[in-house]
Amino acid sequence: MEYPSKLIEDAVNEVSKLPGIGKKTALRLVLHLLKRDEDQTESLANALKAVRSQTKYCQKCHNLSDHDFCSICASRKRDESLICVVEDTRDVLAIENTAQYKGLYHVLGGIISPVEGVGPSDLQIESLLARLRSPDGEQVKEIILALSPTMEGDTTAFYLQKKLRPFNLRISTIARGVPIGGDLEYADEVTLGRSILSRIAYD
Repeated sequence: MEYPSKLIEDAVNEVSKLPGIGKKTALRLVLHLLKRDEDQTESLANALKAVRSQTKYCQKCHNLSDHDFCSICASRKRDESLICVVEDTRDVLAIENTAQYKGLYHVLGGIISPVEGVGPSDLQIESLLARLRSPDGEQVKEIILALSPTMEGDTTAFYLQKKLRPFNLRISTIARGVPIGGDLEYADEVTLGRSILSRIAYD
């Protein structure tokens, strides 16, 4: 593709690196930005810089946050007897959008995948166990394994179940209203909400 400007070409190449955006879509976005007022484009650039440099991980659950502790962990309205274990922040957002779950979360930062070279030590598993060993962990009565129903998700759930067994907690998993092989972030809110409410004991 021929570009009228090297600056436009560079911008298109950077934007097209984003997931789901090809060169044509990237070009449309870059041309759209050129038509906007300069202060609007600067606001977008500043917001992207800020999210990259200032976003933190919650020290308790590893969810993305503006502060040391995310708004969910900091809330006194959440049920501290429940911890829902998820793969990443997108799953937290998906479950929160159902408005069916009022407990806390623990974000693993991925799932066990030998093919991709991801093992248990690469995930936030030890921090979950440390959380349960802490004084706050005494309030926890149930761990919900809300992992995508894939082979990797099931492998991770099986590993976690073995690690959690000594804590003598109720361990449940979301009901399989979520399609096998699917990702939580793509499940509709009603199905995902019902899966949380109809969770079953993990065997």
